[in-house]
Amino acid sequence: MPPTASVVEPAQVKAVRGFNRFYTQRIGVLDPYLGSELSLTEVRVLYELAHRDQPTATELGRDLALDAGYLSRILRRFETRGWLARAPSPADARQSLLKLTEAGHEAFAPLQQKSRDEAAALLAELSAPERDKLIAAMDTVQQLLDASHKPATATRTVVLRDPRPGDMGWVVMQHGEIYSREYRFTNEFEALVADVAAKFIRNFDPAWEKGWIAEIDGERVGSVFVVRKSATVAQLRLLILTPGARGHGLGGRLTDECIAFARSKGYRKMTLWTNGHLEAARAIYKSRGFKLVQSEPFHAYAQDLISEIWELKL
Repeated sequence: MPPTASVVEPAQVKAVRGFNRFYTQRIGVLDPYLGSELSLTEVRVLYELAHRDQPTATELGRDLALDAGYLSRILRRFETRGWLARAPSPADARQSLLKLTEAGHEAFAPLQQKSRDEAAALLAELSAPERDKLIAAMDTVQQLLDASHKPATATRTVVLRDPRPGDMGWVVMQHGEIYSREYRFTNEFEALVADVAAKFIRNFDPAWEKGWIAEIDGERVGSVFVVRKSATVAQLRLLILTPGARGHGLGGRLTDECIAFARSKGYRKMTLWTNGHLEAARAIYKSRGFKLVQSEPFHAYAQDLISEIWELKL
C-alpha cells in the first residue's frame, strides 16, 4: 500500500529545489554536456541506443519520458550523421528497430569515457568513507523516488563491478552449465574455461587488464574480461550471461566496457574468439564494428563447430 499523502511544507520544497540547483551545477549539466556539441538529452538517447538491443522509438520515448516529436527530431539528426540505422520490426510493421552504426558507437565511446572520468574526478575529492556515504545517500534518494511512482517490482538494480574472490569459480561454472545445457558441450569446454580463468588470475596485470561481473539486484548474472594479448592488442574473453539476464542489452553493455577500457589504455586493436553458432554474441560484436577475419570448421566438445576470430580497430 502506498503511504498516506501528507502536506508538503514550503521549506521542504525549497530544500529540494536548492539541492537541484547545487547538483546540476556541480555535475556540469549546465555546461556544454561532456564538452560535446550535444545536449544532455541527446547524449542520453545515444547512451540508450548503445546499451539496448534494437529498441523502438516508442520504447525509448516511454522509458525516457520524451515527447514523440522531440525524440523523432533527435533520431533524424543521428541518422543524418550516419550514427543510426533502422530495420523493420518483425513484430509490428509500423515500428522500426533502432541500432547504432559503427560510426555511432565511435561517436559515443569518447563521451562515455569522459562521463566516467568526470564521475571519478568528482569522487576523487572525497575520502573512501565519504564516497561510501555519498553512494549510499544517492541510492536512498533513488529508491525513495522510484518507490513513490513505480510498482515495487518495476525497477531492477544493475551493477557492473570488479571481480572478487570466488567470482572466477562462478564464471567457470556458468560456462560449464550453460554450454552443456544449451549446446551439449562436454566438460572439456569447462576445462578450457577453467584454464583461461586460472591464467587470468595468475598473470593479471591491473595496468592493462580488467574484468567485470554483472549483477542484477545483487545476484551475479554475467561476466567479461579484457586480457593483454600484446602491447597493441587486447583480447575480449569469457563474455557470458545467465538466461534470465538476456534480452536487456547487458551483453552489449559489457562489450562496450571492454572496448572503452581498451581504448583508454591505448590499445590499437581488440580481438576475440567465438563459435559460429553463437548468434546473439556475434550480433553484439558485429554491431560494435568487429569484423570476422578468420573462420574454419573444427570438432571439439563432442560437436562440429565453426571457429571464428573477430577483430576491432580501436
